Amino acid sequence: MNVDKFVLRFAGSVVLLSLLLAYLVSPYWLWLTAFVGVNLVQSSFTGFCPLAIILKKLGVKPGCAF
Repeated sequence: MNVDKFVLRFAGSVVLLSLLLAYLVSPYWLWLTAFVGVNLVQSSFTGFCPLAIILKKLGVKPGCAF
């Protein structure tokens, strides 16, 4: 798996998990969903993605998601 696919899967998983937690525990978990969304939007403009940087340092191969 490459960095791009991992980032997309991780972001999607966090969004789904936070929605589940908002439903079961507290609506304040929706702030996590908002944080992930804002991070995805800023990353599309700036190219800066903290998770991608960490994954590259851990040795995950770079590449295109599609």
